Amino acid sequence: MSRLKRMAAVLLGLGACLTLSGCARSVLNYQIAESIGTLGQYENNEPVETPKMKAEREQEESEAAVEEQLTSVLDEAENLAEQYEYEEAISLLQNSDISQEDERVTEAIAAYQEALDSMYEYEGDIGHLSFTNLIADTSLAFDGDGNEATYDSNMITLSEFQGILQQLYDNGYVLIDIHSLVEETQDENGNVTLTQKNPLVPQGKKPLILSVDNLNYSSVVNGDGIATRLTLNDQGEVQAVYTDSEGHDLTGAYDIVPVLNVFIQEHPDFSLGGARGIISLSGVNGAFGYDLSEETSASAQENQDTVRAIAQKLTEDGWQFACAGYSYTYMSDMSYEGLQQDITQWKNTIESLVGQTDILMYPYGAEVDYSTEKAVYLMDQGFHYFIGTWTEGDHLEVNENYLRQTRRMVTGYVFDQLPANFDQYFSSSQILDGDRPR
Repeated sequence: MSRLKRMAAVLLGLGACLTLSGCARSVLNYQIAESIGTLGQYENNEPVETPKMKAEREQEESEAAVEEQLTSVLDEAENLAEQYEYEEAISLLQNSDISQEDERVTEAIAAYQEALDSMYEYEGDIGHLSFTNLIADTSLAFDGDGNEATYDSNMITLSEFQGILQQLYDNGYVLIDIHSLVEETQDENGNVTLTQKNPLVPQGKKPLILSVDNLNYSSVVNGDGIATRLTLNDQGEVQAVYTDSEGHDLTGAYDIVPVLNVFIQEHPDFSLGGARGIISLSGVNGAFGYDLSEETSASAQENQDTVRAIAQKLTEDGWQFACAGYSYTYMSDMSYEGLQQDITQWKNTIESLVGQTDILMYPYGAEVDYSTEKAVYLMDQGFHYFIGTWTEGDHLEVNENYLRQTRRMVTGYVFDQLPANFDQYFSSSQILDGDRPR
């Protein structure tokens, strides 16, 4: 029976009540609403929505929508401010379609402006820490086989990296974008001019650059407790895959990239403006653990698509890429023609998948002479940020058309031979994994 028919039947049945006994309206409303299934739905148990009730409902819905939008914008602004993007947070609040008179908005703008005004130009040395693959399972990596010594010397463990991140955070370091170290201008011919500037950082913070060296996983043996590739999980997040002692592939935070992403999710103030790190890539052995050569892999095209998707997500997350040359060999020893061939091959193989970059991270830190035609060639190819290696110090120089910085490699070898080398950043002795062979 339709609602109207049920209502008509109830009204007929209540006719005597209305004419003879004078039933109260509330009783009638209750009985009609109960009969047609709208009991408790409207005010005073009205069986249907009255014009007044409709107007009140629409007003409440409109106010709720406005509040939802305001809350969303405030939350987005807070997320920006957590990574010190105060100007962006203020701009968002001022330019969004929300009430500028709302007390929460005015208080947030005032707080972000105060925080922005308190940032200062950092004039000290700027460190650059560089890492290789992480050892996720020490029992598999340090099992006495022929690879143990290499892993022990060239890599650090998952727990060591987590300890380093925590100490860096506790010691007031904050990750920055290397591009924030210069003012960059470009003329009508595309020529780039760089001018050094001091990065703006929050009070009590010190800037730091982090990088990952040659992330292709070619030096890792599957089953040795070290991730062998990156992948995207069902949520589209970048994860690492390693094989456990039972032969099962495990996906999660088992290498530098996902571990740092998780740490920044938990400590957003460890990143200035969403900065993550720089990932250097060569090409001869693929990228992210995927063979890209059609000569050696039947899945080359699929692998290229996978690398492209991973690179896109990494870029969205705040990671940047650096060229390490195609062959990952000493650029200082290459001839001019050999360097040309190497860079061209890298651009065709890697840059076509990860996008353009202006950062070059020298394999083994072997820099070219900047007064030679090789340096001119590299700059003509769009590289203006050059990263070498200097184990015992931090060097940064900015010339008219290039920035040069050294990085400190964080490895087991340095822990063993130069334990005090990182004292200004973290204590090697406090984070050293007890499972290391000694």
